[in-house]
Amino acid sequence: MQDTGHVLFNTFGCGPEQREILEAQIKSGERSFRDVSEDMWGSLDVPFEDGFKALQTGLTLDKDFKTFHDFCLNNKIPFNVISAGIKPVLRRVLDHFIGEEASASIGIVSNEAEIDAEGHSWKPVWRHDNALGHDKSLSINEYKQAAKIESEDGTIPMIIFIGDGVSDLPAARESDVLFARRGLALEDYCKEHKIEYIPYDSFADIQREIIKIAQIDERKTKGEGLPSRFNPRANLWRRASSKTSVPVFAAMTPMEERPFVWPETFGGSTSGSLEDVQEGEPLGAGAKPTEGAQTVQRKA
Repeated sequence: MQDTGHVLFNTFGCGPEQREILEAQIKSGERSFRDVSEDMWGSLDVPFEDGFKALQTGLTLDKDFKTFHDFCLNNKIPFNVISAGIKPVLRRVLDHFIGEEASASIGIVSNEAEIDAEGHSWKPVWRHDNALGHDKSLSINEYKQAAKIESEDGTIPMIIFIGDGVSDLPAARESDVLFARRGLALEDYCKEHKIEYIPYDSFADIQREIIKIAQIDERKTKGEGLPSRFNPRANLWRRASSKTSVPVFAAMTPMEERPFVWPETFGGSTSGSLEDVQEGEPLGAGAKPTEGAQTVQRKA
């Protein structure tokens, strides 16, 4: 629910007042996101382990995230975190809050970092050589290009993006389905630019809506060809290998990631399977599964 960088900057770096001044420079266009971020990360003077202790106490996990992640595992939905932060911090946070085994199933697409042993120097190693440092729209398109356009049977995956903040704005138009946390910068941007999105307050809302989308997709497409929520703006890429059956939903969050290599399989779990949902009876987080529905799957 909080930004990992903000916790570190406020506690061990420039402090909240200077951070607000720096962020205002981004909003005004005076300086780039990358330039300001370099100042913020460069202001840190703390060993990594001490910084992580502050994250343990300063961060809270969305109350429904674990249930949603179990739902993704159950249904073989590849889940990746895509972030403007730095990968060492994000991986450690995921390991702590959801456990190393569950964390290992989540890819992290983010910036690397160089941190000296004493913590006197924190330097981001930017994913992209541009004003953003990590342009999430480019990362999505990197996957699209790597996947290419061809599919032996014309079946392609559905891309879902879950976001909330300023760094998510470039990626807002790249997905088939966009979730924006209610009341924050991404939702404001979508309203201003008339971008279709689904508002959410917690990951229980996302799980419920994805089940509805999956039911509609299965009814309309039977898991073949274009997804029912296909975004024509983002169709210059998609490909899928016929070697394996890849799920429909590639869910990415703003909070955090692995290179775009979708896992072939995930471990089992017991929370919220699409197999157990009857049409017309969406399963929210914590709800009891019903019987008789078919699994929604789409090969990529």
